[in-house]
Amino acid sequence: MRLFASVCVALLVGAVVPGPVRAQEEDPYLWLEDVKGERPMAWVKERNDEMFRELKATPDFQPLHDRAAKILGTVTRLPAVTRHGAFVYNFWTDANHVRGIWRRTTLQQYRRTAPAWETVIDLDRLGADEGEKWVWHGAECLAPKAERCVVMLSRGGGDAHVVREFDTVTRRFVDDGFALPDGKSQVKWLTRDTLLVAADAGPGSLTKAGYPRVIKEWRRGTPFGQAVTVFEGQEADMSVQAETAGTAGRERQFVVRSIDYYRTERHLREGGKLTRIDLPADAGFYLAGEQMLVQLGADWEAGGKRYPQGALLAIDLQRFLDGGSTFDVLFTPTSTSSLSSVTVLRSAVLLTISDNVKYRLVEASRNDGAWRQRKVPVPAIGRLEVAALDPVATDDYVLTTQGFVTPTATYLGHAGSSTRTLLKATSAFFDPAPYKVEQFSATSKDGTRVPYFVVMNRHAKLDGSNPTILNGYGGFQIPMEPYYLGVQGAAWLEKGGVFVLANIRGGGEFGPQWHTAAIKEHRQRAFDDFIAVAENLIERKITSPRHLGITGRSNGGLLVGAAFTQRPDLFGAAVCQVPLLDMRRYSKLLAGPSWMAEYGDPDDPAQWAYLHQYSPYHNVVKDKHYPRVLFTASTTDDRVHPGHARKMVARMQEQGHDVLYWENTEGGHGGVASLDQEVQMWTILYSFMLKQLR
Repeated sequence: MRLFASVCVALLVGAVVPGPVRAQEEDPYLWLEDVKGERPMAWVKERNDEMFRELKATPDFQPLHDRAAKILGTVTRLPAVTRHGAFVYNFWTDANHVRGIWRRTTLQQYRRTAPAWETVIDLDRLGADEGEKWVWHGAECLAPKAERCVVMLSRGGGDAHVVREFDTVTRRFVDDGFALPDGKSQVKWLTRDTLLVAADAGPGSLTKAGYPRVIKEWRRGTPFGQAVTVFEGQEADMSVQAETAGTAGRERQFVVRSIDYYRTERHLREGGKLTRIDLPADAGFYLAGEQMLVQLGADWEAGGKRYPQGALLAIDLQRFLDGGSTFDVLFTPTSTSSLSSVTVLRSAVLLTISDNVKYRLVEASRNDGAWRQRKVPVPAIGRLEVAALDPVATDDYVLTTQGFVTPTATYLGHAGSSTRTLLKATSAFFDPAPYKVEQFSATSKDGTRVPYFVVMNRHAKLDGSNPTILNGYGGFQIPMEPYYLGVQGAAWLEKGGVFVLANIRGGGEFGPQWHTAAIKEHRQRAFDDFIAVAENLIERKITSPRHLGITGRSNGGLLVGAAFTQRPDLFGAAVCQVPLLDMRRYSKLLAGPSWMAEYGDPDDPAQWAYLHQYSPYHNVVKDKHYPRVLFTASTTDDRVHPGHARKMVARMQEQGHDVLYWENTEGGHGGVASLDQEVQMWTILYSFMLKQLR
């Protein structure tokens, strides 16, 4: 069956199955993988200068920049909060705080139109004092009072960060407190003087993907090198993590071995003893009080009963550890519905359910030994996000709603109640009245129906002349959900553009099966779905190849690269951001080994055979006419190596293709590290698309 799939993929892209893998030294652009080498950085500067010279000369560049700066710098944006102790905390950027401030207020104050915020950490000032360009990576606080936190700060925005203990009472870093150097570390508090830490502990303590494989219990006042080892994963694993879950007074400790991106092995830690929780490796896990919730990644048989892929099951944790196998079923998927998220509160569980990429909310609670469910009324618009305000202590939650043309709003809800209090709503960044949102579907090459959303002016003519941006992702079970367009609305819709979001396979819009249908040897299906949506847009005369552009980030950048190399006739422009493009070497670069469960192993000849068929770096040729492409990357991206984009640009320029390149020297995988860099990114993207697609 796999051989048949590989042959089919070869036919789909019009390529032949490759022979033996070419020696890596045959790649003439390996030198561009030297991230901060003198020669590569000189090359980057040349490309950046070329891009800025061209785009800054366009009439749209400065107006777009000014509009994006006004939108992103406005104080009317929504301040999302997380509760720690008596305060709700928010990380905020604006024109006066381009690196950002970590600030706090009370929940009562937060409900006001103009809350009284207290600055806890000012990253601009901290960076200036310390001579660093710090980027906020979050904080882990000690419950319940949150008087101590460990703060994560990244140099330049990469995934690696330093860890520093912070006193939220004095608002100062703790002298001789817990601290770790740069690394992809993860920390959980056990007590005021004890941490569970997954971090670089010296030679042999990291996986091949560069993540920690050792968890240690670290006591205050002792060197990290003397911390007691709690758990060790294997070098071939993706990573290990420490977790805590449960209600006040009954919190549990867990250690998790991530075998790969989708398979985990979880252990309960009690009294220093580890007990493995014998669940399918691809199952999701939640703890709601004493109830263990299991979200199935594949069909599973337990206790003589078969449960379907995507179902959510519940059982008392101790009963399961004692051998019990009778589960309550809290959710069963259908052909169009899937479980989008599970939110655990103190005494209830909220299930966000997607039905054809439209959302509803169900509350499940357990009383007198039985689970009961009720529908929670929610606005009938785009996207729903639910976050527990403090799952250990309360049943409060924050519901966030947004749609393509409907600004984001947050509400305070409580388990057992259908009424909610509006907390905050953002101002509209563009007038929604002229626009409509419609959902269509396209038929992919194998007959699968693929839904997509279109946002366009109500009076736009269906004559193929509308500049249109098609965005997609199609990987890692991540759904592409409606979201408020904000800057895109002002920069694109107001300019007469059409925005399209495709829900292709590989994502999580229809549960695990929608994802697994497009992994490894089946990856071509995601590209076929994207191409089918493009063809359907043209058939409907919403747009035409001359006016159709495509965008995607990271795995979405791989999608864009495969789409324009396979079907250059369909597109007028492409923006390929922080992409994977060299599928021969991706597993040897930075975090690449952790994605082999998604793409396959290029060192295995059978798997390289199908990877080669779509690897954009290996399929771009001199004698084809490609749409104009803007590639973007970040020098500090320590997740997807900037060498992917650099080498693709160099190869295409050598072949005579007209491409542009922008590499931000900061930003990590997000591509930007500050407010002004985010403004610059949007300006570059949309001035390019307006120039190419009008």
